[in-house]
Amino acid sequence: MNHVVLKQQKIDVTDRIVGKLKNGEIELYLENEKIGNIQLPNGYLIQVDHHFEADQQKIYQNVTTTQHPQAKYTDCDEGGWC
Repeated sequence: MNHVVLKQQKIDVTDRIVGKLKNGEIELYLENEKIGNIQLPNGYLIQVDHHFEADQQKIYQNVTTTQHPQAKYTDCDEGGWC
């Protein structure tokens, strides 16, 4: 007769954890499941790359967009010649 033996193991999932900044803390997720949080001290500093900006617990990406996305032509004169 065979017996099934269950054994507890630790599996390193560190590189699969995602952090989301929310209300002065970092919420930790493994896939879509919230697994914990990191409390941030008052006066913490967020450092981001040059195309990004941190302001009041929000992170923004600086992008270039068109002013009139519906325009069909650019560099046309007043007579309609392009």
